[in-house]
Amino acid sequence: MVVGGGLGGVAATLAAARLGRNVVLVEELDWLGGQLTAQGVPFDEHPWVEDGIGSRSYLELRQRIRDYYFHHYPLTAEARQRRPFNPGMGNVGTLCHEPRVAVRVIDDLLAPFESGGRVRVLRRHALLQAHVDRDRITGLSFRDLETGDTVEIEAALVIDATETGDLLEAANVEHVIGAESKDETGELHALDKADPLDQQAITWCFAMDHLPGEDHTIDRPVRYAEFRDLKLDFWPNRQLDWTVSNHVTHQPLKRALFAGDSDAEYLFDLWHARRIAWRRNFADGAYCSDITLANWPQMDCWLRPVLGVSPEQRDAALEDARQLSLSFLYWMQTEAPRHDDGQGYPGLRLRGDVLGTADGLAKQAYYREGRRIRAEFTVLEQHVGVAARPGRDSAESFFDSVGIGAYRIDLHPSTSRMRDTVDIDSFPFEIPLGALLPVRVDNLLPAAKNLGTTRVTSGAYRVHPVEWSIGEAAGALAAFAHKRAVPPRAVRADKTLLADLQVLLGDCGVPIRWPRYGALTPLTRRGYRPPPSI
Repeated sequence: MVVGGGLGGVAATLAAARLGRNVVLVEELDWLGGQLTAQGVPFDEHPWVEDGIGSRSYLELRQRIRDYYFHHYPLTAEARQRRPFNPGMGNVGTLCHEPRVAVRVIDDLLAPFESGGRVRVLRRHALLQAHVDRDRITGLSFRDLETGDTVEIEAALVIDATETGDLLEAANVEHVIGAESKDETGELHALDKADPLDQQAITWCFAMDHLPGEDHTIDRPVRYAEFRDLKLDFWPNRQLDWTVSNHVTHQPLKRALFAGDSDAEYLFDLWHARRIAWRRNFADGAYCSDITLANWPQMDCWLRPVLGVSPEQRDAALEDARQLSLSFLYWMQTEAPRHDDGQGYPGLRLRGDVLGTADGLAKQAYYREGRRIRAEFTVLEQHVGVAARPGRDSAESFFDSVGIGAYRIDLHPSTSRMRDTVDIDSFPFEIPLGALLPVRVDNLLPAAKNLGTTRVTSGAYRVHPVEWSIGEAAGALAAFAHKRAVPPRAVRADKTLLADLQVLLGDCGVPIRWPRYGALTPLTRRGYRPPPSI
């Protein structure tokens, strides 16, 4: 059973099904895809993905997204020849696309296994309760949000792919939230004192287009004045302003909506960062405007944490994020200084249809971290951080690696202590099997941001391709262990079983080591992800 239909949950389901196991995938929302779809965050990826460095299944997902455009959208002849094809020409990556396209591709990937009876997908089912007998989860209860019925499911192995590690709490699995201390982890960038309420800001994303000359101003948000005037000590200006804090230097940095022509291919402004539809890629008249996804520093909501608090406090934190995002939109529409010296962009129009909602915001908040298992092995900054590995030219190589990933250690401003970003250089890294094994519970595996990392290293392991790889490893491990009738932790403890699993992963197209050649330099902010030379 896989609980959570984000990228990790989908990858786990596909891996286990392809290896012959029967899987039930349970998701609270009606969309699968998590941060890529329901949260409205286009791919955040390493610089070598277009070189084909990644798992075969992840590269297939990306290619199918492009193929969907080639088969179903009125692309121009020039767009069809563009390599790599980037639907939105967003500069955050080489594949910025509309969330609904990924939803359809994911459904297509699962469809043959659903038809064959190997996979059953239960959408709109919310976790109610975990049933536990000593060190095993014996079953889970869910509420069908359409009918109100309670559904009981039992499975030999349970994979937690929820966005914030909800199953860990429900099943009393040992876990960590927030920030550890230096005494506990020895990390350069850990806090002097542990603080479970020190968590990355959440963001409630939205999609919009821009129709100059029209007025699509939303109703003034009820908390607009509060957020317009909010000024925190560590931030260089008011919350609603074009000036933000530089991720690395923490000096003031202007990040305006438009640096020039909004219709240009590449500009480094907010509009072009996560633009998911560039109208000039499509036939004349197909799009009346470009479409962009708003997920920007001004929308990071760090007023209070969402984990380790009461349900009422969690709901209040989520409402904070919604109100902040709506307030920023309203400010842009009415008061923001324009690039042409005017005031406000009333032509900005919410596009809830792009995100499958009526209110214009994403279906779900963008969670950058969640609960993390206390694992047999925990990934530390000393394993992947450049500054924490003086004299080394690569990350730690793990004997039990089951996948690879690469991203900077990127932590957004945090709650509780109201502190600025932690954005530091890292090496391309591996995913150790030990980080997927809870210290006690025998039949639970993590498949998302809930693996055994610290708060620091979670900043590198939280992005789309790494989550996919974590889920794929968890699904393959579950299938492998189930077939051999051993608990997952026995695989790591037995050299022969571990070697067999790693061979199986290789046969499935999952790389477990990074290729060694000169292009794989550390992920430094300077020069990282430059504008593609197209």
